[in-house]
Amino acid sequence: MVITQQDNGEQTVTGTALLLAAAPANKSCLIDATSVLPALAAVPPGVLTGTAAATVVELADPVDPQTVLTRIRTAAAAPGSLVLYVTGQLHLDHRQRLLHLALARTTPSTLRYTALPWHWLTGELALRRPDTTTVVLDLVADGDAWGQVRDGGFGVGPGVRLFGRVSPPPPRRSTAVPGYLKTYASTWRNGHRPPLAHLHAQAAGEAGPGDAVFLAVDGGPGSVAMAPRSPVPVPRQEAAPVVEARPDADPHPAILAAAQSGRHGEAAALAAMWESTALRTHGAGSPEALHWLEVRADLARLAQDPGRSCELWTAAAEARLARGQATDSDDVEAAVDRAHHQWEQLRDPAQARALAASLTRLRRAVPGRRPGALEAIGRRISALENVAASP
Repeated sequence: MVITQQDNGEQTVTGTALLLAAAPANKSCLIDATSVLPALAAVPPGVLTGTAAATVVELADPVDPQTVLTRIRTAAAAPGSLVLYVTGQLHLDHRQRLLHLALARTTPSTLRYTALPWHWLTGELALRRPDTTTVVLDLVADGDAWGQVRDGGFGVGPGVRLFGRVSPPPPRRSTAVPGYLKTYASTWRNGHRPPLAHLHAQAAGEAGPGDAVFLAVDGGPGSVAMAPRSPVPVPRQEAAPVVEARPDADPHPAILAAAQSGRHGEAAALAAMWESTALRTHGAGSPEALHWLEVRADLARLAQDPGRSCELWTAAAEARLARGQATDSDDVEAAVDRAHHQWEQLRDPAQARALAASLTRLRRAVPGRRPGALEAIGRRISALENVAASP
């Protein structure tokens, strides 16, 4: 659902709010995520964004991570301020050690294909201008994800305001409620408009539980974790080092080191930050921006995320063709070949079909130096569908 509000009179700023509430529709559900949406929907749109004119996009129990990514990307591309309200549950992919936000069809065995990788979200936010984005979270983490959150391995990247709660898994046979976000909605519906930092403190004090992690980043990197009603000050967590986008600094070693040590989300966020700098400085389609797009594509490969890598390599090839590069140039052929190779690594027929159309269009324009590449796409789609149909 999309709602747009504009007051009468001259408008100078339009904000966007994205409400994302998701949880598995099965026994893996840990939180009644969508229960907060009616309360938030009753809040005036301009209050959700903090602007006079507002667009509100609501995603309730989405099922497809690519669809969610597209909505996030569209919202992130909108001018003006962006506020994301996210409620749901976090899980840890045991193979890659990456956090994922569960969606409606997510199960423990299908996590990598049916949940939204958290670094997809942070990577899109990193492309926005600093200090134009706010994220408000009310999440529950499963046992493994909770350990990573408690160890400081969770965030939304530099330049983003963050307020939120991450709770440990609820007791067995019980479901958590997004009480932290409901406090926001209740306060706003009563006509009060405190600053977000004050509202965060109020919600933290009312919502609990006592062992939840509360995050607050207001105007700078780092996070504050605190237990509500604690009688003693809780120390500030050390912020992760931030690589500044300076033209005289080479960020590649730090990014590669992060990827090689398994910190794939951090590596992707840093590369996205440098791509954002290249876009602002040199423009879309510039060699500098294309370079960082291709770095992100290769980082997705290192993270063993072939779907994301294929998508990014496809975007890089399309951008090079749009610049007027020849279809038989080395850079164009390399991008298409890498997109095709990553697509070949996909084992999920639905994801392969979703990416096959754009890859097929590219292969028709860029057949490459190995004969039969275009025909191979059709054969593989048929083979995957046969496997899926097998008992």
